[in-house]
Amino acid sequence: MSLNFSVPTPLSYFASLVQSDTDFPVLEAAASLAQDEEPTLDVQQVLDDVARLLKRIKGRLPADADDLTRLAILTQVFYKEMGFGVNANDYYAPENSYLHEVLRTRRGLPISLAVLWLELAQGLGLQAQGVSFPGHFLVKITLQGGLVVLDPLTGDSLGIDNLSERLGPYREDMGPTTGADLDEGETPLGLYLQPCPPRDLLARMLRNLKEVFRSQEDWPRMLSVLDRLIVLLPEAWSERRDRGLVLAELGRNTEALQDLQVYLQAEPQAPDQAALRHRIDELSGT
Repeated sequence: MSLNFSVPTPLSYFASLVQSDTDFPVLEAAASLAQDEEPTLDVQQVLDDVARLLKRIKGRLPADADDLTRLAILTQVFYKEMGFGVNANDYYAPENSYLHEVLRTRRGLPISLAVLWLELAQGLGLQAQGVSFPGHFLVKITLQGGLVVLDPLTGDSLGIDNLSERLGPYREDMGPTTGADLDEGETPLGLYLQPCPPRDLLARMLRNLKEVFRSQEDWPRMLSVLDRLIVLLPEAWSERRDRGLVLAELGRNTEALQDLQVYLQAEPQAPDQAALRHRIDELSGT
């Protein structure tokens, strides 16, 4: 008797990982993003590499290590000894978002380094979370003495003054917010330090890749990213619109029309309605 096994596609594998928010496998899902570039990539190998690194760090911990000691040793090993940091020579290379490459080169973006760092920190028993800070992903750790916010590029602790300075340009863009607990109409800094849900973290990683491929007009690779975004965030209608426009660039007009029509139906008050209806007329030849 012959048995037929179908090998899951990278997209179907990703879909299986992100179907539920319960026990969301952030590291595995993030590692799987690179399968669009390397379909045969062994994601389990990435998980094993991180597990070995965690074991190495645990071996450095005193038996009675408190949270502050755990954090200090993690920072020492990750940044000082292993040299993880920013890829300053090619910041916008897509490889900076692919965890197997980040592990190999020890260079990445703030968010890809944060994914690895958070896995290690949580494996050491630290209360560590990602922070979707405007412009630069951060991590935070709740210690007995209070909250510590770190830059995942360097491991440096960021004080209130530093965080406020980083936030300044974005506050100006967003304008003032009113409320009884606000200072001079500004949103409190603490609201920008809320933990980033795993699904949002992956979406931010994918949108980084989306912007890289959009700037390069690399429509096939951008399409793969958009397919994942739509699986991850099925009601993010702007991603459906963008996929429709990319499909049109690739000459796949029937699929493009479907996506653009879904977007128009879901967002009847969208400011780009007129432009998209004109594009639909062009694609349908009317």
